[in-house]
Amino acid sequence: MTTWIFDLSRREVLAGLGATAAGLIAGGATPPVTAQLALQARPATLALRQGQPPTPIWELAAVSHLGNVRLKRGNRCEVVFRNELPVPLAPVWSGLNGPAASDPLRGRAPTAPDATETSIISISSAGTLLADFRLFEDGLKQPARPLPIIAEEANRVPVDRDEVLLIEEWRLRPDGTALVPGRDPQDRTPLYTINGQTSFELSAAANERLRLRFINGSQRTVLAIKLESHEVRVMALDGQPAEPFPARNGVLVLAPGARADAFVDAATSAAFVLHDGKEARSVGSLKVSGRLERAPLLPPQPLPPNDLPDQLDLRGALRFDVALGAADSGWARPANFSTASAPAFRAKTGRTVVLVLQNAAPITTVFHLHGHPFRLLDKLDDGWKPYWLDTLAIEPRQTQRIAFAATSPGRWLLESVLTDWAAPRLVRWYAVE
Repeated sequence: MTTWIFDLSRREVLAGLGATAAGLIAGGATPPVTAQLALQARPATLALRQGQPPTPIWELAAVSHLGNVRLKRGNRCEVVFRNELPVPLAPVWSGLNGPAASDPLRGRAPTAPDATETSIISISSAGTLLADFRLFEDGLKQPARPLPIIAEEANRVPVDRDEVLLIEEWRLRPDGTALVPGRDPQDRTPLYTINGQTSFELSAAANERLRLRFINGSQRTVLAIKLESHEVRVMALDGQPAEPFPARNGVLVLAPGARADAFVDAATSAAFVLHDGKEARSVGSLKVSGRLERAPLLPPQPLPPNDLPDQLDLRGALRFDVALGAADSGWARPANFSTASAPAFRAKTGRTVVLVLQNAAPITTVFHLHGHPFRLLDKLDDGWKPYWLDTLAIEPRQTQRIAFAATSPGRWLLESVLTDWAAPRLVRWYAVE
């Protein structure tokens, strides 16, 4: 996930961009732009109460695309961002690893209200990405929706359908307006949607192979989602291919912001059942038409790799303890964040880094690492799970260890937030030099 650290004034940033342009005019080589994406932060509404007026919200929308945003691995994409909201904002990307959309060593200020800015990003990996401005939630007047973005593999993956399922959580006041996370919900009952619908329906033909890209768009709640009567085979997590494995009992457990690509062979109509740790509820359905007339499909092959390292040098790794959300350890709300604060750690480019993540809180805490995907280490610290992550939910009073290859120079954020609607989002930074 790329987040811009605001070191420079806007004048300095524009001067740097002007110098870059001058270098190009003078004959400096640069790869061509191969895709374009126009984003807009804007007011919107959602029909969250049957027969009642729609609820005002804010959203990040792709005004350049109809339906899902689809880019390709290897694209060099020009992103034009227009801020139609009354507070400064910048889109932040989950799953966009490697060089930042703007040089992370310089930083780039958030876009002012009623302003437009252009940047260039490189889509170095295929996978399910998420663009979001909710890092700035301290200034938001309405709860906001993120934007799923699909970075397609260079070659077509053999599935019949490829669908995004964005799961979101809402807390409504009696008048139908929605609460922003980080404020006291006053025991408001949560309401969940898939793709903005309180009762989502996905249609498929019998024996179609579906690639379902599940995204937990909730900002505070760990969610479990199950498609009844089907095997759900996990193919990727947090935008990175995994060794395919069946979800236990067909259930995917996703931390806020986490993504899971799963293959499902449509067999019969079934419900999507969501569990938020308190109760289970049906949030949609798969409607299957026709009969199973073909032989069962063969097990899927793994997705193409994204050139992440096969091995991490744990014996020579740099090791750092990170106490999540501890008041005296450098964490701050995004509105109060400054790079003048001490970094959580520094690492040389190319080194393996092991982080010991300590959750001393009495409830689950969600950790998000910007800039690098990581491996979840085994308890004995002698191996890792066969997948990559960028987000991890750590249970109360527990410690987890993660490892990553520090391949992307820059200043990057760490995020920590309790799974409590009223809890503040907290950030620190680390440096790869």
